[in-house]
Amino acid sequence: MSFLGKVGRGSVALFRHRWITATAGAAALVLIAGGTFALSTQRTSHERLASASDSKPLAGTAARKAPAAPVAPLTVVSVSPGGGSRGVNGAAPITVTFSSPLAPQSPLPTLSPKIAGSWQVSGDTATFTPSYGYLPGTHVTVHIPAGRGGVQAASTSVGALRNPSSVRFTTGTFSTIRLQQVLAQLGYLPLNWTPLKSLPSSSAGVSSVSDGDLNAQLSAAYDPPGGTFSFQPGYPSELTSQWRTGSGNMLDQGAIMAFQSVKGLTMDGVAGPQFWSYLLKAAAKDERNPNGYTYALANQHSPETLTVWHDGRVISHALVNTGIPQAPTADGTYPVYARLQFQIMKGRNPDGSKYADPVSWIAYFNGGDAVHGFYRASYGWYQSLGCVELPPDTAQYVWPYLTYGTLVTVQGPVA
Repeated sequence: MSFLGKVGRGSVALFRHRWITATAGAAALVLIAGGTFALSTQRTSHERLASASDSKPLAGTAARKAPAAPVAPLTVVSVSPGGGSRGVNGAAPITVTFSSPLAPQSPLPTLSPKIAGSWQVSGDTATFTPSYGYLPGTHVTVHIPAGRGGVQAASTSVGALRNPSSVRFTTGTFSTIRLQQVLAQLGYLPLNWTPLKSLPSSSAGVSSVSDGDLNAQLSAAYDPPGGTFSFQPGYPSELTSQWRTGSGNMLDQGAIMAFQSVKGLTMDGVAGPQFWSYLLKAAAKDERNPNGYTYALANQHSPETLTVWHDGRVISHALVNTGIPQAPTADGTYPVYARLQFQIMKGRNPDGSKYADPVSWIAYFNGGDAVHGFYRASYGWYQSLGCVELPPDTAQYVWPYLTYGTLVTVQGPVA
């Protein structure tokens, strides 16, 4: 008999109930255990996910929220010539140095007034080299643009120039020494000028100036090269004693007028802007004085004479007449300012009578006083009304040499 057979129906029912109960209890335990396991597993997974979530996203969040390295703006380190500078060489380069190298296509500073020239960039420095610089007394402004349309750095870690700026300076004056150097080189003065070729270009002034470089000539007009002057041989002390190196003198005035005459300029003997413009161009082209250098000395010691030198050589020495006491010929040195081949000179004699005398080969040097030809029975004493009278043939010979700007000195006792 089976085990079930031995047991009654009630027992079987009870046993079955208990089994079911036990089975249900086991099932509940499994469910509880499973539930416990499931909760534990979910918690562990959640912790793992949370841990992963806490590590990766937080790292990413930290990267996003960390402040970026600050971008340093581009700045201007220096400008040369500096702001407020005066007496600046108007032909010299202009440099602007920045705190970082510039981008290849960066906008560059601008100049006012505008002049011809070009900007070149080397690293952090922009340099403007003029084709022909500024004239004396010019107020120059260097504008440095900023922002998106302004100066840009080459590095992306450097920002654009933040604020625009302007630097102003004023050019100086041309040098009297350079005026004399050029006039001597071109043959308008009776001197030789020798540059000190041993001087380095970094010293005060340059050692030499390129003839063909017009801007170099302009630069030297502000900052003359070193050198020495020496008189050409043959000229008298009456001329050489009037020379002043670096200072205006009568030799300069005569040379300026001679140059103005050759170039068709107004002969005022003043080295103004127009004069300098022509002079520097002539220096760049080495255009020499076509007339050579002439000097005339009228001596009122008896017997009165006129001696004429040309390029250091005496070309005429002749008797002359100068002014009577009522109309004397004043002592002094004067440049020839007017020339005529023939003229009827009109005026009044000391007694009040009028005169109208034909004269020839005339070179005016002091007001109404002139060297000219006029027929007299004799020469060598006071006979004229202020002029220096020569025999007409002698006057004709010397007249071509007495060009505009030629100095005429009158010396000796005035009648």
